[in-house]
Amino acid sequence: MRRFWIFNHYATTPKTGPMLRHYYFAECLREKGIETTVFAANELHQTGDRVDTAGKPYLRTEEGKVPFVFVKTSPYEGNGLSRVKNMLSFFFGLLRIAGGYARKYGRPDVIMGSSAHPLTSIAGIFVARRFHVPAIVEVRDLWPEAIFSFGKVKMDSLPGKLLSAGEKWMYVHADAIVFTKEGDVDHIKEMGWDIGHGGKIDLHKCFYVNNGVKLADYERSIQEDILEDKDLEEDIFKVIYTGTIRPVNNVGNLLDTAKLLKGCPDIRFLIFGGGSQLEELKRRVKDEKITNVVFKGFVEKKYIPYILSRSSVNILNYSQSQYNWSRGNSSNKLFEYMASGKPIISTVKMGYCILSRYRCGLSLEACTPEALAKEIRRMHDLPRENYAVMAENARKGAEDFDFSVLTERLYQVIRYVEKD
Repeated sequence: MRRFWIFNHYATTPKTGPMLRHYYFAECLREKGIETTVFAANELHQTGDRVDTAGKPYLRTEEGKVPFVFVKTSPYEGNGLSRVKNMLSFFFGLLRIAGGYARKYGRPDVIMGSSAHPLTSIAGIFVARRFHVPAIVEVRDLWPEAIFSFGKVKMDSLPGKLLSAGEKWMYVHADAIVFTKEGDVDHIKEMGWDIGHGGKIDLHKCFYVNNGVKLADYERSIQEDILEDKDLEEDIFKVIYTGTIRPVNNVGNLLDTAKLLKGCPDIRFLIFGGGSQLEELKRRVKDEKITNVVFKGFVEKKYIPYILSRSSVNILNYSQSQYNWSRGNSSNKLFEYMASGKPIISTVKMGYCILSRYRCGLSLEACTPEALAKEIRRMHDLPRENYAVMAENARKGAEDFDFSVLTERLYQVIRYVEKD
């Protein structure tokens, strides 16, 4: 079997967390004759948990015939210096263990380094050079653009220029680039880095492989992982949000919207998730007597498919100002929502809009409570046959983002770099 290595700082197995993109790729690529090994950090992102490497530089496990390597890294909390140290320890850890691992388990034929942070992709290029094999860079989040958009660093500052130079170097030296958002290739054009603008990057080596959902597992979960909840069973129009409750998700906007819909007694907002703003927003519900909103708190991820299947409409609720939505959406939540077979409302208008393409939802031109209330009321009042068509479009659209389909796209990228 050909050997494919994937470096992803935050990847998990089904037993260690929810970040399963590369685990699913590994499962499906095995059927195509490619043994895929995923390298991840032993410090599990946002959980405070870790995989014990027993003091060794890495621990190799195998789950569902997928080899998974947990690289020993330094502990961290939050987004401060300890997290930067953790990123660096993963970077240097990959460089340190690659040779010994290859001698024991076999050399790779292709390596893919996946962001979020670019050090992982850079490590992929360095290790690929060592083995004289192709390197794929996968961009799941545009760094440093994401940092610039949050105002943490200015693009024209010295640190900003250095970060952009590092990003450019990574794209130039990759044998192929995989973007999870369809419009992210526009970033290369805007920066003038492509051949058409006098740069060095050939856009033919850029590919699009979004996030998605494993439909067989999703549908099985709806039947087996049932959450007993009277609000989910009640015969009302259920507006459901699932996800983190923090400023970037703008959940307070849902409370303002709910207040405008108090005159519709059969509309209820059910909000599932935890986060830094949960207690503050629960106080608002109590103090402002918002009777049509129920906070359900954190639930295990296994219950999400069932919860969404019981909704009337699912809400993609984002802040318009804290992210650049012009290039599309690669949120796992979007594809979970589609797989539930229920219509979707997005509080932001996105470029390369999947909701519009599949006619499975509505997007707001303005992210205001008034605009959202209007669209919820519109969805509520849709004739039954129109609602059914939109729901069916969502479910059918999810099939294009099943991991069997996405893996075929990644397989074509692997074939592209092997031919070169």
